[in-house]
Amino acid sequence: MFSRRRGVYPVDLLIYIVDINGLMPRTQPPPVLGEFEQMVMLALLRLGPDAYGAAVCGEIEKRGGRGVSVSAVHTTLERLEQKGLVKSRVGDPTPQRGGKRKRHFEVAALGLKAVQASYRSIRNMADGLEDLLGELA
Repeated sequence: MFSRRRGVYPVDLLIYIVDINGLMPRTQPPPVLGEFEQMVMLALLRLGPDAYGAAVCGEIEKRGGRGVSVSAVHTTLERLEQKGLVKSRVGDPTPQRGGKRKRHFEVAALGLKAVQASYRSIRNMADGLEDLLGELA
């Protein structure tokens, strides 16, 4: 039986209260990516685990048809890494770079989920507009 004293609850009720207050771990949806973040992430996926800033720039310029600065790419890569969407590592020094090391980037598991969600969203929004979008291209 329940006690009438304040703050005394049976254990089963306490577990139920904790559960309905949302204190149990939940799966968070992946973060939403901005347009440039999407381009950077897609370039990383295309380039593989040894991608670095200048290569990402080249991929965006080649496939995206727009010029980008290396500093804009590095700023975006750092932001994506802070969000847990990208991982980086420092490579070995190379003579071509005067003994300097390259920072290599790759897409993390959460980053892949974010790209998949973004791609799915764009496809859903464009569904049925093929005739109109084909005319604009």
